[in-house]
Amino acid sequence: MAFNIDNFLIKSHKAKASDIHVNCRKYPSLRINGEIFKISTETISNDDIRDILLKTLPKDYPVAISDLKDADYIYEIPEVARYRVNYCRDIYGGKFTFRIIPYHMKSWGELCIPEFIKEYANFNNGIVFVTGPTGSGKSTTLASIIELINENRKKHIVTIEDPVEFIYEDKKSIITQRSLGIDVPDFQTGIKYALRQDPDVILIGEIRDDDTLISAIEAAETGHLVFSTLHTNGTIATINRLIGFIEKNNQMEFMKRLAGCVRGIIHQQLVPTVKNRALIPAFEVLTFTSTVVDYVKDGKLHEIDLLMQKSKQGNIMTMNSSLFNLYLNKVITKETAMEFSLEKVEMEQLLRGKLKNTNSIDDSIL
Repeated sequence: MAFNIDNFLIKSHKAKASDIHVNCRKYPSLRINGEIFKISTETISNDDIRDILLKTLPKDYPVAISDLKDADYIYEIPEVARYRVNYCRDIYGGKFTFRIIPYHMKSWGELCIPEFIKEYANFNNGIVFVTGPTGSGKSTTLASIIELINENRKKHIVTIEDPVEFIYEDKKSIITQRSLGIDVPDFQTGIKYALRQDPDVILIGEIRDDDTLISAIEAAETGHLVFSTLHTNGTIATINRLIGFIEKNNQMEFMKRLAGCVRGIIHQQLVPTVKNRALIPAFEVLTFTSTVVDYVKDGKLHEIDLLMQKSKQGNIMTMNSSLFNLYLNKVITKETAMEFSLEKVEMEQLLRGKLKNTNSIDDSIL
Protein backbone atom coordinates (compact mmCIF):
# COMPACT_ATOMS: atom_id res chain seq x y z
CA MET A 1 0.00 0.00 0.00
CA ALA A 2 1.33 3.43 -0.94
CA PHE A 3 2.38 5.71 1.91
CA ASN A 4 -0.18 8.49 2.49
CA ILE A 5 1.76 11.52 3.69
CA ASP A 6 -1.31 13.60 4.60
CA ASN A 7 -2.74 10.87 6.83
CA PHE A 8 0.64 10.40 8.50
CA LEU A 9 1.06 14.14 9.11
CA ILE A 10 -2.44 14.40 10.58
CA LYS A 11 -1.73 11.49 12.98
CA SER A 12 1.62 13.06 13.86
CA HIS A 13 -0.09 16.35 14.63
CA LYS A 14 -2.51 14.58 16.99
CA ALA A 15 0.49 12.92 18.67
CA LYS A 16 1.91 16.42 19.31
CA ALA A 17 5.06 15.80 17.29
CA SER A 18 7.20 18.84 16.55
CA ASP A 19 9.11 17.22 13.67
CA ILE A 20 8.42 14.33 11.31
CA HIS A 21 11.22 12.40 9.56
CA VAL A 22 10.47 10.35 6.44
CA ASN A 23 13.52 8.51 5.08
CA CYS A 24 13.74 6.25 2.06
CA ARG A 25 14.25 2.57 3.06
CA LYS A 26 13.68 3.40 6.75
CA TYR A 27 10.78 3.63 9.18
CA PRO A 28 9.27 7.11 9.57
CA SER A 29 10.06 8.82 12.88
CA LEU A 30 8.56 11.53 15.09
CA ARG A 31 10.19 13.97 17.47
CA ILE A 32 8.00 14.36 20.55
CA ASN A 33 9.18 16.45 23.52
CA GLY A 34 12.68 16.48 22.11
CA GLU A 35 13.04 12.71 21.63
CA ILE A 36 12.91 10.62 18.44
CA PHE A 37 10.41 7.75 18.17
CA LYS A 38 10.45 5.28 15.28
CA ILE A 39 7.04 4.26 13.97
CA SER A 40 6.48 0.56 13.33
CA THR A 41 5.00 0.51 9.86
CA GLU A 42 6.17 -0.25 6.34
CA THR A 43 9.52 1.25 5.40
CA ILE A 44 9.46 4.13 2.93
CA SER A 45 10.15 3.22 -0.71
CA ASN A 46 11.66 5.23 -3.57
CA ASP A 47 8.19 5.47 -5.09
CA ASP A 48 6.88 6.87 -1.78
CA ILE A 49 9.58 9.56 -1.81
CA ARG A 50 8.70 10.58 -5.35
CA ASP A 51 4.96 10.61 -4.53
CA ILE A 52 5.58 12.83 -1.50
CA LEU A 53 7.59 15.24 -3.66
CA LEU A 54 4.83 15.36 -6.26
CA LYS A 55 2.25 15.91 -3.52
CA THR A 56 4.03 18.53 -1.42
CA LEU A 57 6.47 20.44 -3.65
CA PRO A 58 5.05 23.78 -4.87
CA LYS A 59 4.02 23.57 -8.52
CA ASP A 60 6.11 26.61 -9.40
CA TYR A 61 9.26 25.33 -7.67
CA PRO A 62 12.16 26.41 -9.93
CA VAL A 63 13.98 23.04 -9.99
CA ALA A 64 12.70 19.86 -11.68
CA ILE A 65 12.17 16.88 -9.37
CA SER A 66 14.75 14.82 -11.27
CA ASP A 67 17.41 17.47 -10.54
CA LEU A 68 16.40 18.18 -6.94
CA LYS A 69 19.07 17.61 -4.29
CA ASP A 70 17.98 20.02 -1.54
CA ALA A 71 14.80 22.04 -1.08
CA ASP A 72 13.07 24.13 1.59
CA TYR A 73 9.41 24.99 1.20
CA ILE A 74 6.05 25.18 2.96
CA TYR A 75 3.31 22.55 2.76
CA GLU A 76 -0.16 22.98 4.20
CA ILE A 77 -3.00 20.68 5.18
CA PRO A 78 -5.97 23.05 5.54
CA GLU A 79 -7.48 23.21 9.04
CA VAL A 80 -4.66 21.01 10.39
CA ALA A 81 -1.31 22.82 10.18
CA ARG A 82 1.37 24.27 7.97
CA TYR A 83 4.72 22.54 7.67
CA ARG A 84 8.20 23.79 6.98
CA VAL A 85 9.62 21.06 4.75
CA ASN A 86 13.22 20.18 4.02
CA TYR A 87 13.94 17.61 1.32
CA CYS A 88 17.43 16.27 0.71
CA ARG A 89 18.73 13.54 -1.52
CA ASP A 90 20.84 11.05 0.45
CA ILE A 91 22.58 7.71 -0.03
CA TYR A 92 19.27 5.84 0.27
CA GLY A 93 17.33 7.94 -2.20
CA GLY A 94 15.84 10.85 -0.33
CA LYS A 95 14.64 12.17 3.01
CA PHE A 96 11.99 14.64 4.26
CA THR A 97 11.88 16.60 7.49
CA PHE A 98 8.53 18.23 8.27
CA ARG A 99 8.38 20.81 11.07
CA ILE A 100 4.92 21.72 12.29
CA ILE A 101 3.98 25.41 12.20
CA PRO A 102 0.71 25.73 14.13
CA TYR A 103 -2.01 28.01 12.81
CA HIS A 104 -2.67 29.57 16.19
CA MET A 105 0.18 31.20 18.04
CA LYS A 106 0.29 30.51 21.77
CA SER A 107 -0.02 33.40 24.19
CA TRP A 108 3.04 35.03 25.77
CA GLY A 109 2.29 33.26 29.05
CA GLU A 110 1.79 29.85 27.42
CA LEU A 111 5.18 30.19 25.75
CA CYS A 112 6.81 31.03 29.13
CA ILE A 113 8.72 33.99 27.71
CA PRO A 114 9.93 36.44 30.41
CA GLU A 115 7.71 39.52 30.56
CA PHE A 116 10.59 42.00 30.26
CA ILE A 117 11.35 40.77 26.72
CA LYS A 118 8.18 42.62 25.69
CA GLU A 119 10.30 45.78 25.98
CA TYR A 120 12.00 44.78 22.73
CA ALA A 121 8.74 45.29 20.85
CA ASN A 122 8.71 48.96 21.88
CA PHE A 123 12.05 50.04 20.39
CA ASN A 124 11.90 52.36 17.39
CA ASN A 125 15.27 51.36 15.94
CA GLY A 126 18.25 49.07 16.46
CA ILE A 127 18.66 45.33 16.07
CA VAL A 128 17.66 42.40 18.29
CA PHE A 129 19.10 38.90 17.83
CA VAL A 130 17.31 35.72 18.91
CA THR A 131 19.79 32.85 19.09
CA GLY A 132 19.99 29.18 19.97
CA PRO A 133 20.41 25.73 18.46
CA THR A 134 18.12 24.32 15.76
CA GLY A 135 14.69 23.54 17.16
CA SER A 136 15.06 25.78 20.23
CA GLY A 137 11.99 27.90 19.49
CA LYS A 138 13.73 30.95 18.02
CA SER A 139 11.13 31.41 15.28
CA THR A 140 8.29 31.16 17.79
CA THR A 141 9.82 33.77 20.09
CA LEU A 142 10.42 36.11 17.14
CA ALA A 143 6.88 35.57 15.90
CA SER A 144 5.53 36.42 19.36
CA ILE A 145 7.44 39.72 19.40
CA ILE A 146 6.27 40.56 15.87
CA GLU A 147 2.68 39.77 16.84
CA LEU A 148 3.03 42.02 19.90
CA ILE A 149 4.03 44.90 17.61
CA ASN A 150 1.21 43.97 15.23
CA GLU A 151 -1.36 44.11 18.04
CA ASN A 152 -0.19 47.31 19.70
CA ARG A 153 1.62 49.60 17.24
CA LYS A 154 0.72 51.24 13.94
CA LYS A 155 3.75 50.12 11.95
CA HIS A 156 4.72 48.54 8.64
CA ILE A 157 6.48 45.22 9.26
CA VAL A 158 8.43 43.50 6.47
CA THR A 159 9.56 39.89 6.94
CA ILE A 160 12.14 38.12 4.77
CA GLU A 161 12.11 34.39 5.56
CA ASP A 162 13.38 31.06 4.24
CA PRO A 163 10.62 30.00 3.91
CA VAL A 164 7.75 32.06 5.36
CA GLU A 165 6.56 30.24 8.48
CA PHE A 166 3.95 32.01 10.60
CA ILE A 167 1.28 33.84 8.62
CA TYR A 168 0.19 37.11 10.26
CA GLU A 169 -3.14 38.87 9.98
CA ASP A 170 -2.89 42.66 9.83
CA LYS A 171 -4.07 44.25 13.08
CA LYS A 172 -2.83 47.70 14.10
CA SER A 173 0.19 47.14 11.85
CA ILE A 174 0.38 46.12 8.22
CA ILE A 175 2.68 43.21 7.37
CA THR A 176 4.49 42.29 4.13
CA GLN A 177 5.94 38.76 4.06
CA ARG A 178 8.47 37.62 1.46
CA SER A 179 9.94 34.17 0.93
CA LEU A 180 13.51 33.46 -0.18
CA GLY A 181 13.78 31.80 -3.56
CA ILE A 182 10.22 32.76 -4.50
CA ASP A 183 9.75 36.46 -3.80
CA VAL A 184 13.39 37.47 -3.37
CA PRO A 185 16.68 35.72 -4.25
CA ASP A 186 18.57 36.22 -0.96
CA PHE A 187 18.44 38.05 2.37
CA GLN A 188 20.74 40.88 1.31
CA THR A 189 18.57 41.69 -1.72
CA GLY A 190 15.46 41.34 0.42
CA ILE A 191 16.78 43.93 2.88
CA LYS A 192 17.77 46.27 0.03
CA TYR A 193 14.25 46.30 -1.38
CA ALA A 194 12.58 46.28 2.04
CA LEU A 195 14.19 49.66 2.72
CA ARG A 196 12.29 51.02 -0.31
CA GLN A 197 8.94 49.79 1.01
CA ASP A 198 8.48 52.33 3.83
CA PRO A 199 9.21 49.81 6.62
CA ASP A 200 9.35 50.45 10.36
CA VAL A 201 10.25 46.89 11.38
CA ILE A 202 12.24 44.32 9.36
CA LEU A 203 12.46 40.64 10.30
CA ILE A 204 15.37 38.78 8.66
CA GLY A 205 15.03 35.02 8.96
CA GLU A 206 18.70 34.31 9.67
CA ILE A 207 22.13 35.94 9.53
CA ARG A 208 24.18 33.55 7.38
CA ASP A 209 27.00 35.67 5.96
CA ASP A 210 28.80 39.00 6.27
CA ASP A 211 26.77 40.64 3.49
CA THR A 212 23.47 39.92 5.25
CA LEU A 213 24.91 41.06 8.59
CA ILE A 214 26.18 44.36 7.21
CA SER A 215 22.88 45.00 5.44
CA ALA A 216 20.99 44.30 8.68
CA ILE A 217 23.27 46.62 10.67
CA GLU A 218 22.86 49.39 8.08
CA ALA A 219 19.07 49.03 8.27
CA ALA A 220 19.23 49.37 12.06
CA GLU A 221 21.57 52.35 11.82
CA THR A 222 19.20 54.16 9.47
CA GLY A 223 16.32 54.19 11.92
CA HIS A 224 14.62 50.81 11.50
CA LEU A 225 13.90 48.15 14.10
CA VAL A 226 15.44 44.88 12.91
CA PHE A 227 15.05 41.34 14.24
CA SER A 228 17.05 38.29 13.19
CA THR A 229 18.33 34.90 14.33
CA LEU A 230 21.69 33.18 14.68
CA HIS A 231 22.72 29.64 15.59
CA THR A 232 24.99 30.26 18.59
CA ASN A 233 25.50 28.98 22.12
CA GLY A 234 25.02 31.97 24.41
CA THR A 235 24.90 35.75 24.33
CA ILE A 236 28.66 36.32 24.52
CA ALA A 237 29.15 33.62 21.89
CA THR A 238 26.71 35.57 19.71
CA ILE A 239 28.83 38.73 19.92
CA ASN A 240 31.94 36.69 19.05
CA ARG A 241 30.13 35.08 16.12
CA LEU A 242 29.02 38.46 14.78
CA ILE A 243 32.55 39.82 15.04
CA GLY A 244 33.85 36.66 13.36
CA PHE A 245 31.94 37.54 10.17
CA ILE A 246 34.23 40.57 9.76
CA GLU A 247 37.87 40.67 8.61
CA LYS A 248 40.27 41.07 11.56
CA ASN A 249 41.55 44.50 10.61
CA ASN A 250 37.98 45.86 10.64
CA GLN A 251 36.73 44.15 13.79
CA MET A 252 37.35 46.94 16.33
CA GLU A 253 35.46 49.45 14.19
CA PHE A 254 32.67 46.93 13.68
CA MET A 255 32.37 46.40 17.47
CA LYS A 256 31.65 50.10 17.83
CA ARG A 257 28.91 49.79 15.22
CA LEU A 258 27.46 46.82 17.10
CA ALA A 259 27.54 48.73 20.36
CA GLY A 260 25.67 51.59 18.74
CA CYS A 261 22.78 49.62 17.26
CA VAL A 262 22.26 46.30 19.07
CA ARG A 263 19.39 46.54 21.56
CA GLY A 264 19.61 43.05 22.95
CA ILE A 265 20.42 39.37 22.47
CA ILE A 266 17.97 36.64 23.49
CA HIS A 267 19.47 33.16 23.70
CA GLN A 268 17.23 30.18 24.35
CA GLN A 269 17.09 26.41 24.50
CA LEU A 270 14.27 23.96 25.15
CA VAL A 271 14.59 21.76 28.25
CA PRO A 272 12.43 18.80 29.39
CA THR A 273 10.13 19.37 32.34
CA VAL A 274 9.37 17.01 35.20
CA LYS A 275 5.74 16.79 34.07
CA ASN A 276 5.45 14.48 31.04
CA ARG A 277 8.88 15.66 29.87
CA ALA A 278 7.18 18.42 27.92
CA LEU A 279 9.60 21.10 26.73
CA ILE A 280 9.92 24.59 28.20
CA PRO A 281 12.31 27.37 27.13
CA ALA A 282 15.22 28.51 29.29
CA PHE A 283 16.61 31.94 28.44
CA GLU A 284 19.79 33.95 28.60
CA VAL A 285 19.14 37.63 27.87
CA LEU A 286 21.61 40.46 27.42
CA THR A 287 20.00 43.87 27.09
CA PHE A 288 22.46 46.48 25.84
CA THR A 289 22.51 48.88 28.78
CA SER A 290 24.92 51.84 28.77
CA THR A 291 27.49 49.73 30.66
CA VAL A 292 27.22 46.84 28.19
CA VAL A 293 27.53 49.28 25.27
CA ASP A 294 30.78 50.67 26.73
CA TYR A 295 32.20 47.17 27.23
CA VAL A 296 31.36 46.18 23.64
CA LYS A 297 32.95 49.36 22.27
CA ASP A 298 36.16 48.53 24.13
CA GLY A 299 36.07 44.81 23.29
CA LYS A 300 35.80 43.84 26.98
CA LEU A 301 33.57 40.83 26.48
CA HIS A 302 34.88 39.09 29.61
CA GLU A 303 33.65 42.07 31.64
CA ILE A 304 30.17 41.57 30.15
CA ASP A 305 30.23 37.96 31.28
CA LEU A 306 31.08 39.01 34.85
CA LEU A 307 28.43 41.74 34.73
CA MET A 308 25.75 39.25 33.72
CA GLN A 309 26.66 36.91 36.58
CA LYS A 310 26.46 39.70 39.17
CA SER A 311 23.68 41.81 37.67
CA LYS A 312 20.49 42.47 39.63
CA GLN A 313 18.88 44.29 36.70
CA GLY A 314 15.59 42.81 35.54
CA ASN A 315 16.52 42.93 31.85
CA ILE A 316 19.70 40.84 32.11
CA MET A 317 19.53 37.10 32.77
CA THR A 318 22.05 34.27 32.58
CA MET A 319 21.16 30.79 31.37
CA ASN A 320 22.16 29.41 34.76
CA SER A 321 19.78 31.81 36.47
CA SER A 322 16.91 30.76 34.21
CA LEU A 323 17.63 27.06 34.72
CA PHE A 324 18.08 27.47 38.47
CA ASN A 325 14.75 29.28 38.82
CA LEU A 326 13.05 26.50 36.85
CA TYR A 327 14.62 23.99 39.24
CA LEU A 328 13.57 25.95 42.35
CA ASN A 329 10.00 26.02 41.04
CA LYS A 330 10.16 22.23 40.53
CA VAL A 331 9.63 22.57 36.78
CA ILE A 332 12.87 20.76 35.88
CA THR A 333 15.16 18.37 37.74
CA LYS A 334 18.60 19.11 39.15
CA GLU A 335 20.06 16.80 36.48
CA THR A 336 18.36 18.76 33.69
CA ALA A 337 19.67 22.05 35.09
CA MET A 338 23.20 20.63 35.01
CA GLU A 339 22.82 19.08 31.57
CA PHE A 340 21.72 22.31 29.87
CA SER A 341 23.93 24.71 31.84
CA LEU A 342 26.42 26.76 29.84
CA GLU A 343 28.59 27.23 32.96
CA LYS A 344 28.49 23.91 34.81
CA VAL A 345 30.87 24.81 37.67
CA GLU A 346 28.73 27.81 38.58
CA MET A 347 25.53 25.75 38.27
CA GLU A 348 26.93 23.10 40.59
CA GLN A 349 27.67 25.82 43.17
CA LEU A 350 24.15 27.22 42.80
CA LEU A 351 22.61 23.79 43.30
CA ARG A 352 24.74 23.18 46.42
CA GLY A 353 23.72 26.54 47.84
CA LYS A 354 27.29 27.85 47.78
CA LEU A 355 26.49 30.67 45.37
CA LYS A 356 23.65 33.18 45.54
CA ASN A 357 21.41 33.51 42.50
CA THR A 358 21.43 37.23 41.60
CA ASN A 359 18.94 37.05 38.73
CA SER A 360 15.32 36.08 39.14
CA ILE A 361 12.34 35.63 36.89
CA ASP A 362 8.65 36.18 37.39
CA ASP A 363 7.26 32.96 38.87
CA SER A 364 3.89 33.69 37.26
CA ILE A 365 5.20 32.57 33.86
CA LEU A 366 5.91 29.05 35.13
